[in-house]
Amino acid sequence: MAQKWYTVIGLEVHVQLLTESKLFSTALTGYGSKPNTQASLVDLGLPGTLPVLNREAIHQAIRFGFASNAKVNQNISFDRKNYFYPDLPKGYQITQHYNPILWGGTITIERPDGSSQDIRIHHTHLEEDAGKSSHDYASNLTGIDLNRAGMPLLEIVSEPDLRTPEDAVTFLKTLHNLIVYLGICDGNMQEGSMRCDANISIRKSPEAPFGTRVEIKNINSFKFVEKAIQHEIKRQAQILQEGGIIKQQTRLYDESTGTTRLMRDKEQAHDYRYHPEPDIPGIHIPSSAIELIQKELPELPDEKKKRFMDNYSLSAYDAKILSHDKSYSAFYEKLMDISKSSSKSASNWLLGPVAAAINRSGTPLEKSHLTPEKLSNLLERIEDGTISNSIAKNIFEEIWETGALPDTIIEQKGLKIISDVASIQLLIDSVLERNPKQVEQYRAGNEKIFGYFIGQAMKESQGKVDPRKLNELLKITLS
Repeated sequence: MAQKWYTVIGLEVHVQLLTESKLFSTALTGYGSKPNTQASLVDLGLPGTLPVLNREAIHQAIRFGFASNAKVNQNISFDRKNYFYPDLPKGYQITQHYNPILWGGTITIERPDGSSQDIRIHHTHLEEDAGKSSHDYASNLTGIDLNRAGMPLLEIVSEPDLRTPEDAVTFLKTLHNLIVYLGICDGNMQEGSMRCDANISIRKSPEAPFGTRVEIKNINSFKFVEKAIQHEIKRQAQILQEGGIIKQQTRLYDESTGTTRLMRDKEQAHDYRYHPEPDIPGIHIPSSAIELIQKELPELPDEKKKRFMDNYSLSAYDAKILSHDKSYSAFYEKLMDISKSSSKSASNWLLGPVAAAINRSGTPLEKSHLTPEKLSNLLERIEDGTISNSIAKNIFEEIWETGALPDTIIEQKGLKIISDVASIQLLIDSVLERNPKQVEQYRAGNEKIFGYFIGQAMKESQGKVDPRKLNELLKITLS
């Protein structure tokens, strides 16, 4: 019988802060510029240049501290982490090793089954990013782009509290929502705004000492985090079951093969020769500055969820989905401000057709053609009887694709619902005349065939007939 293994997972999440300039220079932080066009002399580490700390990065880190229930360290310092790599121009990285800006904290994850768990954070620190090596630059060359060198990063280091790949992804998604809500990161993982290192070990029982951990570096999607951890668990289990030992390593996840490969043997802290950064003196953060940042905190997802339940009478599930995505919650609140529709109807559309369109197209809500005004117009036409629900869904698809106004689509395509009695009666007479055998069967007692007549009438009218009036008149006609 195969040995059952118990997994221990800790995450180190790198969040790129939304500052206009880099952590220690005035170079801009925009994405997509030509290689090496956003690297200042400071970022290049040229002799005689000195780093100057970006105050806004400090403020954004403190904002995260309050949101994660961390302790803000009022006396911080920066350190040099020494290692050689071609895209690290100074030969060291400025980071926080001894006195990080935040200690402790928790992120609460909620699982699909309704259970929850507080995941502890060990500490959170500021550091500058390295550049980027491009191995696709040429067949025999590596290109170095230093645009990312000096980018402001917030590294969030969890305690080893996670036990499954699924919980690790839930933690990352919860963290992603939080940093976007706080306005400290755009959360764009494809552009490297949020990256994750996963530390994984396995042991024979939940009470056994932790095993040797292996780090997987720079994973940049939720899907790949889950797949990388799953593979690493299997890899370590196979080694131990065959009598081998786990080596402490840093590995990379290969997306094309779904496997991890060795990057290097894992360094210890002393390998980096950490020492205080001589060009940045110790910094004291005044209590008054911390209190001001706390007062200016935006409403957080859990607070918004409670307010949505109280103000709009939404279920806990609906309120959670709508409140835990910044674009969804802003869209929903604007919709409720301008629409006469019920809060439940608006919620159903956002969590149904709108969510399906986003998943299908890959277009975020805030970048789509849909606006609260257009959806409000569509809902009004359903409620005033101008169109049916089925027609509304077709109109919605056209709005999503083209951005056209609902009233314009209804008018141009003649989609108004058929509701006058005379027109519906003509439709019924036409359907019954073409189906005499089915009429005979119905009148002989086969009432199940009633739905057949409804379907035929809907088909002939292209779904534009008022279903309530159709039902009433059809019953009278068949009686």
